[in-house]
Amino acid sequence: MTESKHASQVKADTGLRRDVGRWQIVALSINDVIGSGIYLLPAAAAALLAGASIWAILLAGFAVALIVLCYAAAASHFDKPGGAYLYARTAFGPFIGFQAGWMSSLTRISSIAALSNGLALAISHFWPAAASGLAHTTIIAASLLVLAWINLIGVRAAARTGTALTIAKVLPLLFFIGYGIWFVDWSLAKPTALPEIDTTNLAKAALLLLFAYAGFENTPAAAGEYRNPRRDVPFALLTMIALVTAIYVLVQFVAQGTLPNLAATNTPLAEAAALFGGQAAAMLLTVGASVSILGTIFNSTLFGPRYLYAMAVDGFLPAVFARLHPRWRTPAFAILVQTAVALAMALSGSFVQLALLSVIARLFAYLVTAASVIVLSRRETRREGTLRLPGGALVPVAAILLSLGLLASASLANLAAGAVALLVGSLIYAFRRKPDAP
Repeated sequence: MTESKHASQVKADTGLRRDVGRWQIVALSINDVIGSGIYLLPAAAAALLAGASIWAILLAGFAVALIVLCYAAAASHFDKPGGAYLYARTAFGPFIGFQAGWMSSLTRISSIAALSNGLALAISHFWPAAASGLAHTTIIAASLLVLAWINLIGVRAAARTGTALTIAKVLPLLFFIGYGIWFVDWSLAKPTALPEIDTTNLAKAALLLLFAYAGFENTPAAAGEYRNPRRDVPFALLTMIALVTAIYVLVQFVAQGTLPNLAATNTPLAEAAALFGGQAAAMLLTVGASVSILGTIFNSTLFGPRYLYAMAVDGFLPAVFARLHPRWRTPAFAILVQTAVALAMALSGSFVQLALLSVIARLFAYLVTAASVIVLSRRETRREGTLRLPGGALVPVAAILLSLGLLASASLANLAAGAVALLVGSLIYAFRRKPDAP
């Protein structure tokens, strides 16, 4: 078996504590995918695709499953943290690997900044002062600092918090499905054939639906802190995509069948719940939206520093990013720096521009991961315990074509922002240091 030096050390002890079990990884994966988007998705999908939105959400789940399968196959080769960065570095060398890690890090930071503002705005429905001023700043700062502290004191505490947030965000959705389905008007809920719609709407719908499933790519980033990552990460990813697809389709079905003006509302789940369950049900779904945002911020706070840590270990960032806390064995400096930058972006509002990077950054990671699977499967054909995809290269090739199609749908502003980010990454790479042990 031929491997690079980096790949041959995948079983080496990273110094991180391996405290996270299989079902905690499943919870973390679900927590990263089910975010605030599901509370807006039903209306947006209905506006773009009318009655065909239910079929579209189901098809999107199958499409994203192609990319998820690539991540699961790649993850089965490694015990170390890094995710797409690690896969691309092993398959294509340090430059492509660094760019994958760099873009993934930017996505995490901009997501934290954007979502923390969204959290404050969600709370403003109950507390109007949270929309601006000191209260707005306090909510942003407090949420980021508390979540950073939880991640700093150990991945076990972080995993438990992530599991609790996952349960708290999923329960309102299960209530919405389980109770609301009894009030469905089947004439409204019946999925229709895809109507004749504008090509621009199709492109927007593709990005909306497919990226409603995004976030799963971060699950492998903390593999160095999982008990058996080569086995458990693929299991978690495949379990997650099955459960999330089922939840998304059923939520769309109930929303479409209980809210006649679904496409015209800004809060579809809360308004639908109010119709069949009263104001108490609407409040439950509104609180669920806030918890869902908080959970997504939490996962970004957990996984983002692991990209920085992995790149620092390999010499692409200052060695201080690879230092572990002497007691908690977490990448403390990476956690603190990410939180500080995200906090500054959130409070200044500059996160709006960087949020444009999320689409391109994710697509870049999807592309290099799918391509990495082809290389890794050929290079390590005899390695035991790796996930073999049906059809050989068919799944990763399909995932590459899907990612390229989505890239073609991106706006010029997104493409320009992505190009600038890659250029900055190239400059950082040019001044890399020699890798050393943390």
